[in-house]
Amino acid sequence: MSYYRILGLNKEPFSTSPDPEFFYESRGHKAALTNLIIEMRLRRGLSVILGDVGAGKTTLSRKLIQALSAREGFNFHIIFDPTFPDENIFLYSLARIFGIESVKGTPTNFELKEALEHFLYRKGVEENKTVVLVIDEAQKLNETTLEALRILLNFETNEFKLLQVVLLGQLELHSRVINIPNLIDRVSYKYTINPLDVEEVHQMIDFRLRQAGYELSTPLFTNEAIKEVHRYTKGYPRQIGLLCHKALKEIIMRNRAMVDDHIIKDIVREEIENGWGNPKANVNIPIIQK
Repeated sequence: MSYYRILGLNKEPFSTSPDPEFFYESRGHKAALTNLIIEMRLRRGLSVILGDVGAGKTTLSRKLIQALSAREGFNFHIIFDPTFPDENIFLYSLARIFGIESVKGTPTNFELKEALEHFLYRKGVEENKTVVLVIDEAQKLNETTLEALRILLNFETNEFKLLQVVLLGQLELHSRVINIPNLIDRVSYKYTINPLDVEEVHQMIDFRLRQAGYELSTPLFTNEAIKEVHRYTKGYPRQIGLLCHKALKEIIMRNRAMVDDHIIKDIVREEIENGWGNPKANVNIPIIQK
């Protein structure tokens, strides 16, 4: 039997996979998602979402795709690792991602751009489709690739951009974007996702447990435990999920009914002693006599 079924759950509540069904919409995440949907529907071009490691950018992108896929007329394409050595390989990769069959052999950059423009015009104008390109880990984009993106964003009608681009990256992406001439002024929407506060951590934990099927009125985490989770994780969703997953396993092994602050402190202490502590955390966990 899976551990979560022992706790009255139907699914694993704190999976590290970016499942949009378990996406907790904090104030920041909700603002980013709502604005991205508006930008995509209006076909305004380039949006940039910044956030530290584990802030929830990837799950946000999955939620965006889920939200807009329910609407007609959207074609989504996603790049998980945008490490392209040069412009030609990037453009050729885009042509393959978009399924452009006319590109064969070893086309030049000019031929690739022409094929991409024809494809985007056909989709956007003739078929009235919105082509969306989501690029995760966008801080890996080099200057040449960002310049190629800038040129693709020039493809437009009198009313809208033919390609919608969402860049999701770590904070250093900001300096990359502003250093490309004429790219920063093409950013229609930009937003930085910040860590959750303690109340949002509480809401996230409760939301994920309920999504996983928990129906009892007795909480699985005490308020003191949640404060410790926030203190150690600094409000980063990925770290929250990792710590809460370990906490649930711990109460099963200890035959406890709920997670208290002592369990969280024990887990954190063991992590630090084994050299696996959260690098964002800078905490001093007191020794608890057992």
